[in-house]
Amino acid sequence: MNKVLIIVGDATETVDTLYPYYRLIEGGYEPVVAAPEKRLYQMVLHEVKPGWTITKEWEGYTIQADIAFKDINPEEYLSIFFSGGRAPEYIRDDEDLIRITQHFFEKNKPIASVCHGVEIPARAGCVKGRRMATVPKCQFDLEVCGGTFVNEACVIDGNLVSGRTYHDHGQYIGPWMKLLDEARNQY
Repeated sequence: MNKVLIIVGDATETVDTLYPYYRLIEGGYEPVVAAPEKRLYQMVLHEVKPGWTITKEWEGYTIQADIAFKDINPEEYLSIFFSGGRAPEYIRDDEDLIRITQHFFEKNKPIASVCHGVEIPARAGCVKGRRMATVPKCQFDLEVCGGTFVNEACVIDGNLVSGRTYHDHGQYIGPWMKLLDEARNQY
């Protein structure tokens, strides 16, 4: 088993998505881009400009979804990655995405999340009692759903690995890949 879901939607953060996508290929995994529909999605670039107090957004690359949430059998996948950007806010209520998310938590499969990605497992009722990193503006989302916010570049809580923003990719993606390698060797 070597397929890994990468969850996206319009306004998914470009670096949050492409960095793990290519690391998965490098590690011998098959990244499968999953979204509400099988179509092309517009990614964005997020940065807080000097002097600004909010995030500035630019258009990034586009990415093709390989599969729609409704067509996913999560048993066929080793792991899931929740990308950041604004997409999680808009896709988190999707019933199939909630079903898929709950599967990975219930089966204790490797899970990674960055930035706003936390909004999906939070909405799916999967963060209660879990420690996670996320962008500080999502601290409330995590805590109101019973999770614990940790302001660190890499937080490992069992099968769950998380980072705050794309600036943390170099700290948390490696430990997630190690979990993937261990899980793949079990199959």
